[in-house]
Amino acid sequence: IWAGPLPSASPVFISPLQAENLLYRLQENFQALTEKLTLRNILFGRRVNFLLEEMGERINDLEKRVADLMTEAGIENTNEELRV
Repeated sequence: IWAGPLPSASPVFISPLQAENLLYRLQENFQALTEKLTLRNILFGRRVNFLLEEMGERINDLEKRVADLMTEAGIENTNEELRV
């Protein structure tokens, strides 16, 4: 099996066993990279979900504070009106 041209070198011939070993190592490396990317996506997704939940809580808190301030100022609005 010919392994292809190398820069400024003559063709390299490898045995079928060497080719099989090389393909096995490539498959292992590809699998490891796939697992790493999958884990990174899972962790990133969890982080995004956490941040969205935190933002939702802050928005709810802000709406409550605005409603409280409006009540103190004598302005009457319901929470539904604040969300428009």
